[in-house]
Amino acid sequence: MADTEINKQLDPDAEVGAPAEETKTPFSSAEQKDMFILVEKEGHKEEDELPKGRFADRELSWMRFNQRVLEQSEDTELPLLERAWFSTIFSSNLDEFYMVRVAGLKRRIAAGIAKVAASGLTPRQVLDGITSHTRELTTRQVKDFHEDLLPLLHEQGLHLRKWEELNDKQREALSEYFHNRVFPVLTPLAVDPSHPFPYISGLSLNLAVVVLNEATEKTYFARVKVPQSLPRLVNVEAFMPEYEGIAIEDLAATKVGTNFVPLEEIIAAHLYTLFPGMKVLEAHTFRVTRNEDLEVEEDDAENLLTAMEKELLRRRFGPVVRLEVAEDISESVLRFLIDRLEITEQDVFKLPEPLDLTALNDLHDLDLPHLKYPKYVPVTPSGLAEYESARAGDIWASIRNHDVLLHHPYDSFSTSVQHFVATAAADPKVLAIKQTLYRTSGDSPIVQALIDAAQSGKQVVAIVEIKARFDEEANISWARKLERAGVHVVYGMVGLKTHCKLSMAVREEADGLRRYCHVGTGNYHPKTARGYEDLGLLTCDRDVGQDLTRLFNQLSGYAPRTTFHRLLVAPTSIRSGLIERIEEQVARHERGEDAYIGIKVNSIVDEATIDALYRASRAGVQVDLVVRGICGIRAGVPGLSENIRVRSILGRYLEHSRIYCFGPEGDEEVWIGSADLMHRNLDRRVEALVRVKDEGQVAYLSKLLRTEASDEVSSWHLLPDGSWVRHTHGKKGKELLDIQKLLMRNASSRVKGRKVF
Repeated sequence: MADTEINKQLDPDAEVGAPAEETKTPFSSAEQKDMFILVEKEGHKEEDELPKGRFADRELSWMRFNQRVLEQSEDTELPLLERAWFSTIFSSNLDEFYMVRVAGLKRRIAAGIAKVAASGLTPRQVLDGITSHTRELTTRQVKDFHEDLLPLLHEQGLHLRKWEELNDKQREALSEYFHNRVFPVLTPLAVDPSHPFPYISGLSLNLAVVVLNEATEKTYFARVKVPQSLPRLVNVEAFMPEYEGIAIEDLAATKVGTNFVPLEEIIAAHLYTLFPGMKVLEAHTFRVTRNEDLEVEEDDAENLLTAMEKELLRRRFGPVVRLEVAEDISESVLRFLIDRLEITEQDVFKLPEPLDLTALNDLHDLDLPHLKYPKYVPVTPSGLAEYESARAGDIWASIRNHDVLLHHPYDSFSTSVQHFVATAAADPKVLAIKQTLYRTSGDSPIVQALIDAAQSGKQVVAIVEIKARFDEEANISWARKLERAGVHVVYGMVGLKTHCKLSMAVREEADGLRRYCHVGTGNYHPKTARGYEDLGLLTCDRDVGQDLTRLFNQLSGYAPRTTFHRLLVAPTSIRSGLIERIEEQVARHERGEDAYIGIKVNSIVDEATIDALYRASRAGVQVDLVVRGICGIRAGVPGLSENIRVRSILGRYLEHSRIYCFGPEGDEEVWIGSADLMHRNLDRRVEALVRVKDEGQVAYLSKLLRTEASDEVSSWHLLPDGSWVRHTHGKKGKELLDIQKLLMRNASSRVKGRKVF
């Protein structure tokens, strides 16, 4: 992968942990560096006292994560439409961040709750830092789009046009499209003494229009919403008779190419039809982001499902937390919007059009394989494949023979987890199925399998988390569908989200009942399973079966004093269990034995766990962390964390698995599961980690983690000052290993009997 704009200024062979002054970083202002108070300046009063300023700020660390996503969009080595896709991810990530995290900050500031974060920053300081970073990164995004992506798209025959760039024939075709398909959907909303300022829905794209009544010489404001039900990028040739029957992809391959016009451009060109008798003076695009976090007092809700449905209605009317406007908007219109939306200038972001670059998804959806990642077909996991062929698909025999470790998306979800649930639903010997569902889809084969099982008379229990953020409405819908089919639907525990990934089938066999279990790191969602990197364990181990039975009973009934054999469960035992194992490695090191700690998570911000890792580092234990997203730890700081190295991997697949490894090679204790090292996971969610026992699987997971944390793999390295530097080439200029490509080759080669990793 090519160096990004930042890395071009760096020595690609720079040592991890190089002094801050040798590193160029976009977050270098004095205010922004407040998030990393240098530990060296604090000094240490006692040998075991941990200094202040040792935690990075959670929100600002997230901004750095989204910067890494943006750097993927800037990577000229990636296929063009994948670069565009990463740009859309950057935008959608930022949307959600503002809807939830920034909204929460603003709410605390408005309420006067100025609690200082673990990083030492006040909510106002954090908000100022977020705003500064957002301006910097969005400016960088649109620059990359206009100066790099857009010209490259043109070279590939994908032309994004403005209305004025079209010829008469093209305009005529789009005018007909407007009158037939768009005009009937539009509703212009005027603002005057008899028409109050309209409600502007969150994330909708709008036109702020100023019209003149030439008879009275009075001007008026009107708002026109760009319909979200229509394609954002309209293909011109699709509405020209001479191109009828020719696929967009085929047109793109010609010398002429094919043209796309943003829907808002078409609407703006036809505003005169919406305001007959008026003169259109101005039209500017704008977009608002609202507070869309849900607040449900569960103790006061007799029925959580009903309470959630009511709260979803309120969500749409949350206060505005961000206003994006076209950079050429007039000052008078901008002031009008600021006043009516009840925001400040700090909440306004002026950007070149088109606003909302998630529109690029329309291009990514095109069937243009030469502009995307090469196609990869997941394989049946080796632990299942050997029995699948010999026993006509007897998944039970495979699991009885040994625990089966799954690594998605390299291992197929459909021939493993999905097959496991579907087989259980259809097998007459299966008496009961118990399943947690955090995020899935209503048309999921897993949901349908549970329905089929219930209708066939099996005892089926689904622990449905209807508070899964932004999936609440969908989860309510298919939860009701499950209930109507006779599934016993339980909505988790009061005050806790059920985030663990568990499935269990109870089967009657010759020697009695046997429990077949799946414990995973990812959601039971067939679509995301193709794009998320996750792990899972299929087992009929007696201890795991007992553990899952007890945990399901705890979730559906009353079992507060439950204990477990092969599971660590939050909120009762994951934090304490992990810290205990960290301290065991410290004790090993102090006894002169080899010690090691390796952790792979999405995020780490839990102060107690971070402090335990700092103590391990100060004791001399090597600590490897692979963190995709938020990282509250500081790496390579003398006297604190010189034995901690932190890597971040982003790529074709979203790194989503969690691995906890303790001990030197050959003597590791390895756990996988659903829990990240965050307060919400450890204190406010039901999470589960399962210990992996099979020696070969332990070795695989340990090697995977060590490899990802090594200097041999392309990744971002966390520096002591809190900045991240991307390493794609080694000291001699050799391209570093792309771990996801290696794992794809590994999976494909397993089918042919060859071992790669």
